[in-house]
Amino acid sequence: MKNEEKYIEIQNALRDKLDLTDKIVPDNIKTIAGVDLAYWNNKDNEECAVCCIVVIDYRTHEVVERKSYAGKITCEYIPGFLSFREIPLILETVKLLENDPDIYMFDGNGYLHPRHMGIASQVSFDIGKPSIGVAKSYYKIENTDYTEPGKLKGESTDIIIDGEVYGCVLRTMDNVKPVFVSAGNYISLGTSIDIVLSLTDKESHIPIPTREADLDTHKKRIECKSTGIMGAC
Repeated sequence: MKNEEKYIEIQNALRDKLDLTDKIVPDNIKTIAGVDLAYWNNKDNEECAVCCIVVIDYRTHEVVERKSYAGKITCEYIPGFLSFREIPLILETVKLLENDPDIYMFDGNGYLHPRHMGIASQVSFDIGKPSIGVAKSYYKIENTDYTEPGKLKGESTDIIIDGEVYGCVLRTMDNVKPVFVSAGNYISLGTSIDIVLSLTDKESHIPIPTREADLDTHKKRIECKSTGIMGAC
């Protein structure tokens, strides 16, 4: 069986287990982890990546913890199957955490995926926590375009494909580019939207957890690329 056929089989099996209902009461949320990865090629032209996770206090928006893990990528890139490349590094980084985040937020998609298996959805079965996908760019499915929301913070439009809501286009600040929000697992789209809006401040239209993780990946990529350090970094 070719890799792509195997991956489709795995994703289709997991898709049937997705639960887009709220498994956590918003008032009980204490911490949220932002997750992002950055890639480079080492001196031997081997593809490497670093995963950064930043844990944020949900109420104060203060950073509670930062962890990162670098390693070689052993899985080829196939569109629609990015999760298989990234999950091993994500799980190694999760092991480093001293805190146990209530929710994981990913710089990527969740349900907004041809088989509803964006990174936020697929990795949720390994980490066992509610997850949210917040992408900076639109992943087009079945040639479906999105409708631009209004210009004010909180305005959104659903992304509907074949009559089903896959996610939404959300304006997190007035008159700025929108983000693309989708539930990952164990959480609803409505709650995902509320959380993203509550974690977006005047610094950026990207919510704090994934923004901080993204900033860390840029720093760690430079550091790991220059030193060759792999593992916890």
